[in-house]
Amino acid sequence: IVRLGEGLSQTGVLSDVAQDRAIEAIKICAEKVNQRGVTNGRYIATQACRAAGNGDAFLKRVREETGIQLEVISTEEEARLAVNGCADLYDEKAQAALVFDIGGGSTEISWVRPKADAQGVRRIKGPMTPQALEIVNWFSLPIGVVNLSEKWGGRSMNKERYDKIVEEVRAAVAAHGDPGGLRPIFEAGRGHFLGTSGTVTSIAGVHLGLTRYQRDRVDGLWLKAGEARAVSEQLCAMDFDMLANEPCIGKDRADLVVCGCAILEALLQEWPVERIRVGDRGLREGILSGLISKSRRRRRGRRKSSGRRAPKSQNLNTVNCAISAD
Repeated sequence: IVRLGEGLSQTGVLSDVAQDRAIEAIKICAEKVNQRGVTNGRYIATQACRAAGNGDAFLKRVREETGIQLEVISTEEEARLAVNGCADLYDEKAQAALVFDIGGGSTEISWVRPKADAQGVRRIKGPMTPQALEIVNWFSLPIGVVNLSEKWGGRSMNKERYDKIVEEVRAAVAAHGDPGGLRPIFEAGRGHFLGTSGTVTSIAGVHLGLTRYQRDRVDGLWLKAGEARAVSEQLCAMDFDMLANEPCIGKDRADLVVCGCAILEALLQEWPVERIRVGDRGLREGILSGLISKSRRRRRGRRKSSGRRAPKSQNLNTVNCAISAD
């Protein structure tokens, strides 16, 4: 866990210690890139680099010390990648979903629904894919678990402060309104949440009582809203050491997870749903989906220009690296 945005909300810059941690992590990624002979990759940075006054200097340092050229993506692109990374977890029977990605320095929120024709009939049949989903509306909330923890004292959380965080976040979400006009769908119980973040996967792991984190049991899990709230209340009542000893949380996230729970609670209060789909995936999977689609388009283009069929099986040697405020 890099925590690139640690201290950013107080100082406005990336600390030397946080930069060092990030660069050590990127060096490992760069080594794997070189070992595998990667020819098609994308490397992104998110909120911490967008907000930091020394973000450009950090990117230059990364390039010089690791050879990786990081691309600072927009909030819109971040939201799109989060949706694309978990598109196949969308319930095909639902009329809409709210996709949230709780990060360290921001929370991306998107409202999605299946693409439909003029008569309202779903245009793309079969399993749900990024191409089958329409992002009706989105926004980036400049609130994440790291800056909330620093503001409210994540190492010594209590119910009073937790409730104040929930109210602060809910007010920010409410201020965005409902530009997509999907609230009636959610109020009628025909929508669901789709969460991609360390917060929601930690909640799922605790709910399942896992003695060690198991992605295959967490990814794709359906949680009732009441079940998620019960875990949030349980975690809020724990002290730092108890949280650190939770197998699906650990010391590195012990001061962050309750702030993430507060963000989820704020979303549930403002956009009530009965079900939450958990995704142990996000930006990296969204990047990979885009790389695969781009590679397929190139192969189709080569086939058309040459008039020959490409081999049925081709190696797609891709890698991706996402560095965020977490």
